[in-house]
Amino acid sequence: MKIARFSVGGGDPRYGILDDDEYVVLTGDPMFSGFETTGERVPAAAAKLLAPVIPRSKVICIGLNFAAHRDEVSNALHGPEAPLVFLKPNTAVVGPGDTIQIPPVEGRIVHEGELVVVIGKIAKRVKAADYADVIFGYTIGNDVSARDQMFADGQWARAKGYDTFAPLGPVIETELDWGNLDIQTFVDGEPRRHGNTKDMLHKIPEIIEYVSDIWTLLPGDVIMTGTPAGLGGFVAGQTVDITIEGIGTLSNPAQNRV
Repeated sequence: MKIARFSVGGGDPRYGILDDDEYVVLTGDPMFSGFETTGERVPAAAAKLLAPVIPRSKVICIGLNFAAHRDEVSNALHGPEAPLVFLKPNTAVVGPGDTIQIPPVEGRIVHEGELVVVIGKIAKRVKAADYADVIFGYTIGNDVSARDQMFADGQWARAKGYDTFAPLGPVIETELDWGNLDIQTFVDGEPRRHGNTKDMLHKIPEIIEYVSDIWTLLPGDVIMTGTPAGLGGFVAGQTVDITIEGIGTLSNPAQNRV
């Protein structure tokens, strides 16, 4: 099922299950309160979608997880045999339709459309075979990056950690076969990136095992699983759309930070 976090008329965030063109309103955050409903329905057209989850502690990212993308940047970066892991702050998270604020830095701002795992329970040292036990669902993410700053700094915290550099949405799909999904990214409708989750170098069970050995995972933490290859740049005034079959489309316009 598709779980949305939304507001109506600027009110407080609410949660609902998508049913055709309506949201069946839940009594609270289903990650903690379950799927009890209030009996109310909200037309989808009346709801403003918000980031479907605000990570309690961390946004975990896997870098260079598609061979073609790794080859694109191999002149500057070389992925290790183990998953290449880095973090974004949770303050980078924004929702569907929110604006990506481009900071005043030199060089390219790059989109990276990715399948995102949403953690549903406290997890530590999870075995790959048990990975599904700790997953609440899946959403779409955009690992926005100031690419030239990555190379200039020699590490990625600044280049990938700016406010608004982690759009998430539009919903969380709790029932998804992640193993063979197309990931497509468009800028102003022009195809830019295209790949399939079957081509991940490190699959989700391995990723869960690996990162849960490093950190305790908390409910609401998310893991961005890597981007396919393609042309990644965008500028102010353009809109980035990322589509993953079974979930939907995450769309965000960009503007220069003021």
